[in-house]
Amino acid sequence: MREAKVNRKAADRVASGHPWIFASDVLDTGGAEPGDAVKVIGPTGHPLGTAHFSASSQIALRLLSRRVEDINRDFFAVRLAAAEEHRRRVVSGADAYRVVHGEGDLLPALVVDRYADFLVLQTLNQGMDRARDWIVSSLVDLFAPRGIVARNDAPVRAKEALPLESAVVHGEVPDTVEICMNGLRLQADLLRGQKTGIFLDQRENYVATARYARGKALDCFTSTGGFALHLASACESVEAVDSSAAALAAAARNAALNGIRNVEFREADVFELLAAYSSARRQFSTVILDPPAFAKSRRNLEGAVRGYKEINLRALRLLGPGGVLATCSCSHHLSEAALLELVAQASLDAGRQLRVLERRTQSRDHPILLTVPETHYLKCLILEVL
Repeated sequence: MREAKVNRKAADRVASGHPWIFASDVLDTGGAEPGDAVKVIGPTGHPLGTAHFSASSQIALRLLSRRVEDINRDFFAVRLAAAEEHRRRVVSGADAYRVVHGEGDLLPALVVDRYADFLVLQTLNQGMDRARDWIVSSLVDLFAPRGIVARNDAPVRAKEALPLESAVVHGEVPDTVEICMNGLRLQADLLRGQKTGIFLDQRENYVATARYARGKALDCFTSTGGFALHLASACESVEAVDSSAAALAAAARNAALNGIRNVEFREADVFELLAAYSSARRQFSTVILDPPAFAKSRRNLEGAVRGYKEINLRALRLLGPGGVLATCSCSHHLSEAALLELVAQASLDAGRQLRVLERRTQSRDHPILLTVPETHYLKCLILEVL
């Protein structure tokens, strides 16, 4: 095993519980090749653990273990079994969930999602990409899936000098896979759908929001209809809006699959639609805001805050007393405290007083590692207008 030597700053970061070491803190790579598992040596010569080495990313080392150990098929088999055991404890009412959430499962840069009898994986750095055969073999032993898709089309792979591609790496995978989530039947496109097929991280928030939803609801950025379909049984009607015709078509198919008839799907720009509805003095009892990540990096956080505040302001103008707003952010650069602050500012501008009903995050199959803030990316606030 090659030895990568790092400076005091890197050693302190590891001691604080974070698995990332940046290229600027690596003193000597020891001749490591892209994707190698290397022994990490601190400035005093003391081993810090074992990591995957990346030759192109700013995150040069991602710690796999605090011990020096062989990274082989057995290593992945043990870690994957532990990840699935955790899901058995926290997942219910669904046969689609995240099996591996990267650093949250001590497998940095690896994502594995389950969709009924099928699996989707993403190997997002050079080390996990080289280990793909071990990972696939271990998943086959653990789940006996009918098929496995490698959805390696995530843009982050470009930072690792890895190709963007999607492929079936085990068995056969149909054009769509039907899954069960919270009593609903949903179809997922594992090869072409958003993320790895559908959004799994809001599963618990769908149920929580439906507990408060009522009357006429407006679901903004509906994608394949997750919130809208869950709210349909609690609401008089739901208007579900998105700018993607393909996503809306999938949402409409999911509605038909469940015999849901009180959801209207509308293709539109959400910002423009909210402004038009506000000008027309439209009123709703429930509004959902689940936008894509506005802050994809820290550099554009300021602009993202303005965008989040604006859509919340426009949404609040559509709600009267007793109205419910569920507002989300999947930008890990935007903290929950910052989201609370900007929504509070929007409420003052809109002349609405808000009560917090629930403060939520991603579903528990997307575990948050306490010392790795990047694993806590989804924030969801459920608010009531007084």
